[in-house]
Amino acid sequence: MRQLSATNNLSHYNMWLKNQIFLFFFSISIFCGAQQSQISPNAQISVLTCGAGDDLYTTFGHSAFRVQDPVQGIDVVYNYGTFDFNPPMFYVDFAKGNLFYSLSKQETPYFLYAYELENRWVKEQQLDLDLAQKNKLYKFLEINHLPENRDYKYDFFYNNCATKIGDVLEETLGTKLHFEDQLEEKYTFRELLHQKLTLNSWSNFGIDLALGSVIDQTASNKEHMFLPDYVMKQLGNSTLGRSKLVSKERTIINPKERKAGTNFITTPLFWILSLLLLVIIITYLNYKNKVRSRVLDFGLFIITGLAGILLLFLWFFTDHTATVYNFNILWVFPLNTIVAFILFKKNTEASWLPKYLILLLAMLVLTVILWIFNIQSFSPLIAPLLIMLGIRYLFLWNYFQQSTRLK
Repeated sequence: MRQLSATNNLSHYNMWLKNQIFLFFFSISIFCGAQQSQISPNAQISVLTCGAGDDLYTTFGHSAFRVQDPVQGIDVVYNYGTFDFNPPMFYVDFAKGNLFYSLSKQETPYFLYAYELENRWVKEQQLDLDLAQKNKLYKFLEINHLPENRDYKYDFFYNNCATKIGDVLEETLGTKLHFEDQLEEKYTFRELLHQKLTLNSWSNFGIDLALGSVIDQTASNKEHMFLPDYVMKQLGNSTLGRSKLVSKERTIINPKERKAGTNFITTPLFWILSLLLLVIIITYLNYKNKVRSRVLDFGLFIITGLAGILLLFLWFFTDHTATVYNFNILWVFPLNTIVAFILFKKNTEASWLPKYLILLLAMLVLTVILWIFNIQSFSPLIAPLLIMLGIRYLFLWNYFQQSTRLK
């Protein structure tokens, strides 16, 4: 009995010891966690602004937070611009406006090295915060970086890596923060995009075609901050209480000079003018010989029709906020997709075709009127396309009018 009692006592002692060890390490982990949620008085928090890159998704630059604490050996970047190409539905989600971005956390040297490789400038603005404000901002970023919090629904104009900078600062610094309205001139959202794009480029042409009249309204002072350059300008003019928000600015990476060169043959204007010339020549020969090129008509109508269907989809069936009220749909008309197959027939007998062509011509004129009165700003590159379509529609109207009379 004594041996059994001793064994039991030993067993209880071992269990007690294990509990004490567990509690010790648990307390240490809690203590370390508490320590990591606080930064020292020597810590600095800054905003990084990065220049444009060569790829379309890097054209507009980038913004991120940097936290440095030499006492704790912290130097990390909190990056709201992280996304993953790997999910199988990435492109579907992107098209539907249902794309999610994430807040990532990365060691600063690795972050900067990527921009150095891409030859993109990086500038830093050190924020003039007291210890309590630094810790509040740092804690917010740490909590936001937790797996359950880090993802957010992306919106190009209202919820991206740049807008997050202002949103986070407002959330953590409160009413003491003032974004001063010191812009010399305010621009529409479309004009702001054009500042970062080359006019005669496929990206600029595609963006102007896909985005609606809603982006032709003048952006407010804070709405300019969807672009990283304007975040940097705004922070430099902002105040926190009675002091400037930014205490120091510096350039971390200076890019090497780039040789700018564009081959005109690869630009949209070259191909649009070539198409215009081709359509004029074929239309003239058709008119002279009193025939109709079915292949040309099918091509023009199927392309404009499918483009119209895409714009219709972006307008009504996605969560994109910038693709609504897109009056490009007047000249890239969805019903042209159906009419293309009718025109491809050798002996087309449709008495309604002349009326339909008059409708198309009227919509081309309406497009120009909306453009003149600034209801929507269209890409200048569509001017030759409107002329081309107008010439072909007039020819087809005359052709089918004469065919109807002969019958």
